[in-house]
Amino acid sequence: MGGPMALNLIKAGGNEVCVYDVRREAAAAHLEAGATWADSPQALAAQCELVMTSLPGPAEVEQVVHGEGGIAHSIRPGSIYVDLSTNSPSLVRRIAGALKEKGVDVLDAPVSGGAVGAKAANLAIMVGGDEAVLRKVLPVLETIGAKDQITHVGAIGAGNVAKLAHNQLCMVTSAAIAEAFTMGVKAGVAPEALFKVVSGGAFGRGMLLQGLPAVVFKGNFDRPATFALKLARKDLALATELGREFQVPMPLAAVVEQELTEAIVRGLGDKDGIVAFSMQEERAGVKVRSK
Repeated sequence: MGGPMALNLIKAGGNEVCVYDVRREAAAAHLEAGATWADSPQALAAQCELVMTSLPGPAEVEQVVHGEGGIAHSIRPGSIYVDLSTNSPSLVRRIAGALKEKGVDVLDAPVSGGAVGAKAANLAIMVGGDEAVLRKVLPVLETIGAKDQITHVGAIGAGNVAKLAHNQLCMVTSAAIAEAFTMGVKAGVAPEALFKVVSGGAFGRGMLLQGLPAVVFKGNFDRPATFALKLARKDLALATELGREFQVPMPLAAVVEQELTEAIVRGLGDKDGIVAFSMQEERAGVKVRSK
């Protein structure tokens, strides 16, 4: 991810770009395009007004910032550090506090869009930190991300909170898709046909996400805006029954079926199908509402 982003920074022009990687050969294209090389993160930070890192995870970020030869040992007062990694919000906040004492502003700005998005410079970027600092670096971020997908989501660490929520949805939804498609195909539907149906239905049209601002953010669960919960439970029960018939393990579907059954026992069957969301709010001790 870091390689294509750095290359887009160089190609955009208007900035002197210095690069570092644990493998110098990984920077060959960048050096050929006009970047200069630093022998360590510390050496890089000593000469840059804006330092950006894109690393595998928290351990690498902490090492690059605070470890031997790290950024914190030389970064200059008045400079800005932006971490593009998917990182621990708590670690980002600790780093921001430590660098603030050195007169350095910090943003966490994890990206989404994969290697394809990194190469195409159309990444989504979710930014945590001072909005005034974001405005200073926005022209640089716009060379690696889509202008309409650079979002200030809150205070330092909020960028990674948003990114982790997004990735959680990706991974769990991927597992749910696997359950549905193995059940559907084993029960006799061709994968191409099933894909067409799913793509054209409520799921493929993004109606689940669209229901958040319309129903959840307003706490408007009383009248079914789309589908009554008792009908949702009926359909899911039919799906898990089909899974048992064809011996397809469907643990996620089974858990959700029990969740919907509990909601019906609570007297919520005639409310909007998304009302089970309120049960998770109760467990989590938070309401997801617009301010």
